[in-house]
Amino acid sequence: MIELYTWSTPNGRKISVMLEECGLAYNVHKINIGAGDQFAPDYVAINPNAKIPSIVDPDGPDGKPMRMMESGAILIYLSAKTGKFLPRSDRGKYLALQWLMFQMGHIGPMFGQVHHFLRSAKEQVPYAIERYTKEKDRLYAVLDRRLGEAEYLAAEYSIADIATYPWVARYEWHKTDLNVYPNVKRWFGAIGARPAVKRGMAVPS
Repeated sequence: MIELYTWSTPNGRKISVMLEECGLAYNVHKINIGAGDQFAPDYVAINPNAKIPSIVDPDGPDGKPMRMMESGAILIYLSAKTGKFLPRSDRGKYLALQWLMFQMGHIGPMFGQVHHFLRSAKEQVPYAIERYTKEKDRLYAVLDRRLGEAEYLAAEYSIADIATYPWVARYEWHKTDLNVYPNVKRWFGAIGARPAVKRGMAVPS
């Protein structure tokens, strides 16, 4: 039974979606980041960066418990553990990892900044809102072009899609009209219709 430490954020939901898609049994531990649970010593012992998500797998690759932090790394780990959602061909694998890194390095950080300055900042900062909104729109255009070429971000449904979907699911938070990006809208509807995605997006309940 994998122990999942998470909260209701896009990064957290990447892992609950992946666990559901892989059919792995897991326990959910709620880490309320608004209340500062991530800084508790017991949790920092699991994740030295004091962020969510994290997992503890009692059956690691060497048969010993394995602690993992960083959502992208956890997705790769779970894919390797199950043999699922990372293409087997070298070309397909590297394509999926490329788009996973695109999410980790661009989609997540930039969308997160839009969320912060639109929803959480104590005062309006017009320069920051304009800067990050423009970059968010540029990234949506990149996604839309890619999804006009292929059904999924890689050659097949993969951890790249699983990583990106929860961030696009916050499109209302970052004031995006998906009708402007028809290929993203098509992809978003298809991913969201998957039963495992629906279950994973509801974690933690």
